[in-house]
Amino acid sequence: MKNVYFLSDAHLGSRAIEHRRTQERRLVNFLDSIKHKASAVYLLGDMFDFWYEFKLVVPKGYTRFLGKLSELTDLGVEIHFFTGNHDIWCGNYLTKECGVILHREPLTTEIHGKEFYLAHGDGLGDPDRKFKFLRAAFHSHTLQTLFAALHPRWSVELGLTWAKHSRLKQVDGKKPDYMGENNEPLVLYTKNYLKSHPNINFFIYGHRHIELDLMLNVSSRIVILGDWINSFSYAVFDGEHLFLENYIEGETKP
Repeated sequence: MKNVYFLSDAHLGSRAIEHRRTQERRLVNFLDSIKHKASAVYLLGDMFDFWYEFKLVVPKGYTRFLGKLSELTDLGVEIHFFTGNHDIWCGNYLTKECGVILHREPLTTEIHGKEFYLAHGDGLGDPDRKFKFLRAAFHSHTLQTLFAALHPRWSVELGLTWAKHSRLKQVDGKKPDYMGENNEPLVLYTKNYLKSHPNINFFIYGHRHIELDLMLNVSSRIVILGDWINSFSYAVFDGEHLFLENYIEGETKP
């Protein structure tokens, strides 16, 4: 039985990340290291810091990453790509050119006999009204149509600049640390969701850029995946056990 992998929040192309070329290569090297061990890889959002597809144009760059996704799908590995709050505006390029399976909403799915709830995590239990307003605006088809009317020279520049300022406004360019079981919005959301969906074994999220592995009861866990900027973390499910790991280049695992 082959493994299933979960990772998120690489924010490829971010102008707030100094080592972004090295970062992309590290991600590509990880994907290369698992290509013969994986049956599926779930990318749970914000893999790009900004992404917008015009009818005949996609953003410059990311060739190593996109090529590796294509290689894995050509080998028969399922790649599930979840849109996050930074790469909401994915179209059909990734599905047609790279063979990924695109998800725009949370997904409940069975993997090797276990029930998984998978989502980027933005908008789930978040009390920030400003963020909720912006999220609703960015999901607006009207706004997307207006944005598409801009020349890519300006629109992509605007998107990358916006994303950079969004990160730099945070303390040390990072999201807040774990706020505790009784204050963390994703944990509170999950506990409430679990009341009406008690059969789910694993809730896995991105978005928060923290590593968390928390038992909710004897059969349910919540995992927040960290990121691929600082922690280079991922979860792996071998059909029986789920582990939260960190990728160290040159280190091989079975």
